Amino acid sequence: MKSILVAAAVALVVSILFTPYLIRIFSKQGFGQEIREEVQKSHAAKRGTPTMGGMAILVAMWVGYLVTHLTVAEEGPSVSGLLVLGLTTALGIVGFLDDFIKIRKQRNLGLNKTAKLVGQLVAAVLFAILAMRFPDANGITPASEHLSFIRDITVVSFGTIGFVIFAYVAISGWSNAVNFTDGMDGLAGGTAAMVLATYVLISFWQLRNDCISGTGPACYTVRDPLDVAVVAAAAMAACIGFLWWNAAPAKIFMGDTGSLALGGLVAGLSMVTRTELLMIIIGGLFVVEALSVVLQIVVFRSTRRRLFRMAPFHHHFELAGWAETTVIIRFWVLAGISCLFGVGLFYADWLSLVDV
Repeated sequence: MKSILVAAAVALVVSILFTPYLIRIFSKQGFGQEIREEVQKSHAAKRGTPTMGGMAILVAMWVGYLVTHLTVAEEGPSVSGLLVLGLTTALGIVGFLDDFIKIRKQRNLGLNKTAKLVGQLVAAVLFAILAMRFPDANGITPASEHLSFIRDITVVSFGTIGFVIFAYVAISGWSNAVNFTDGMDGLAGGTAAMVLATYVLISFWQLRNDCISGTGPACYTVRDPLDVAVVAAAAMAACIGFLWWNAAPAKIFMGDTGSLALGGLVAGLSMVTRTELLMIIIGGLFVVEALSVVLQIVVFRSTRRRLFRMAPFHHHFELAGWAETTVIIRFWVLAGISCLFGVGLFYADWLSLVDV
C-alpha cells in the first residue's frame, strides 16, 4: 500500500509543477493547437494554446514509478509494470510525432492514417509478444492468450498469433477512443483519471486475493499485481496534476502525445489484469465516443446524412447549444457511473465465488 501512495504522491507533485514549465516553453516556441474548422466559432479562443502536454503525464508517471522503486518498494520493477509503461511511452512517441507535424505545418492534421496505424502496430506487436513471455516462478506470464472478462475465459483461447492480432485491435482501438474523447478541456484527462483509479482498486484487490496465497476459488491468477497498481496510481495522479492546468479554461492541451499514450495504458492494464472485456464497461465513455464516430461515418456513407451534428459525440451537444463546461461535467458523471458499475461487477463476481 505504501508503494501505491508514494507513486501517486510523487507523480501528482511532478505533474503539477512540470506542466507550467511546459506551458512556458511551448508558448515561447509557438507550439500552439490548431482548431478543427467545424468548431472554430466556439473554440476560436483556444487557437494557439500550447499542446503536447501529454509529455507532463508521461514524465510524472515515470518519475513516480521510479522514485517508488528507489525508496519504498520491496522488490525491483516488474516485467508487467515495465511492459505497460513501455507500451504507454511508445504510443506517446507516436502521438508526439503527430502533434509536432501539426505544429510545424500549422494544420489540424498530423501523421497520416497509415503512419499512425503503423506506429500503433509496432507498439502493439512488441507488447503482445513480450507479454506472452517472462513467466514467473509459478508460470504466470504478464498477459494470457485467453480472452478475459474478470478472469480468463478458458474456453476462449486466441493462441499466440491470435493474441498478437487481438492486442493490436485492442490497443489501437483504445488509443483512438481516448484520442476521440480529447476534444474539450479536461474531458479525456478527467475520464482517464477515473478509469486509472478503478484499476488501482482492481490491481490492489487482485494482490490481496491472488491464487499464490491460496485464497480459494475467488482468487486471481495475475502476475505482479502490486507493481501494476503502482503504475496505475502514478498515471492516475499524473492525470489529476495535469488536469489542474488542463481543466476549463485550459492552459495547455495533452494532444495526441497524451491521448494515444493513455489509450495504450488502459489497454495494457486491461490485458495484464485479465479484465479485457470488463474494460469496455469501465471505459464506457471512451467506447461511446468512438462508437459515435463509427456510426457517423456509416450513416453518412449510407444515406449522405449526418446522424449527429458532429462527431465525436461531445461536439454534438456543444453544437446543440450546451456550454462546454456543462458537457464536460455531465460526461464526467457518465464516466464515473461506468467506473462504479465496472467495480461493482468486479466485486460481485468475487462475492459470488467466495460464497461457493
